[in-house]
Amino acid sequence: MNAFTTNRPHRVLLVEDDPADALLIEEALVDRGMARTIDQVTDGVAALQYLRDPGRKRPDLIVLDLNMPRMNGRELLAVLKEDDALSNIPVVVLTTSSAPDDIEDAYRRHANAYVTKPVNLDAFIKSVQEIDAFFLDTAVLPPSSGSQDAD
Repeated sequence: MNAFTTNRPHRVLLVEDDPADALLIEEALVDRGMARTIDQVTDGVAALQYLRDPGRKRPDLIVLDLNMPRMNGRELLAVLKEDDALSNIPVVVLTTSSAPDDIEDAYRRHANAYVTKPVNLDAFIKSVQEIDAFFLDTAVLPPSSGSQDAD
């Protein structure tokens, strides 16, 4: 770690339809003390339901696969970018695609980092730490309705 990374765990929403990949990411975040809680959904529709549920606490970070059923990660990124209540949640895209068009599109649509599968855990954790140092500690949260208070 360096002076720009923090060592506090965060609330993470993992949007991933592959159970093996989800387990790997969860273990990496938990083993390194970077996740306070990890909630998982398997597609973009379920992610939006989770994010818009007033009874759920807002995640500090979204880890997002691009290739999923119902609503894929590209579509979810577009919705997140246009939603004022969700647009400032940092997003790490974690996907099999290394196509330049996919990478460019992800950054244009809201992504803060882009990591390809198979997952290099060090690269993934470094991406999360860099986002943590810049976005998670400086983010301005939307007004709270009382259901978003800290643990």
